[in-house]
Amino acid sequence: MEFLTYEEGRCVQCMHIGSYDKEPTTIELMSNYAKENGYEIDITDKRYHHEIYLSDPRRCQENRLKTVIRHPIKLRKGKV
Repeated sequence: MEFLTYEEGRCVQCMHIGSYDKEPTTIELMSNYAKENGYEIDITDKRYHHEIYLSDPRRCQENRLKTVIRHPIKLRKGKV
């Protein structure tokens, strides 16, 4: 485990409910939302994809797992 402190900046995030295996669908929706609003995903060595696990998979049914998924974003070129 490693504890990091960094400036989050502008992000798009979503509460994913359900199996971890289905997260790619949520991530695709987040990417589409960002694009529709003039942004692009900005994951770099200084800006991270991260997840906040709100449920304990040992004590929760898989279809009720809650995870906050967060991706950094930046304005697409040509947008103001």
